[in-house]
Amino acid sequence: MWIRGVVGVVLVAIGAVWIAQGAGAVHGSAMSGHVQYAVIGAVAVVLGLALLVRGWFAHRRG
Repeated sequence: MWIRGVVGVVLVAIGAVWIAQGAGAVHGSAMSGHVQYAVIGAVAVVLGLALLVRGWFAHRRG
């Protein structure tokens, strides 16, 4: 169960960086300023949060 949490945290962190790069807030990358990377980052964040929530409820059930 803890693997879901680790993967969820990693996806949220990577997604946040991709959103920042896609929005142009972080410079110095080929991804900087390209909106499609912000969208991909948002999808990664949503998937990561879904894994975290699923892991949390699985942990609470026992």
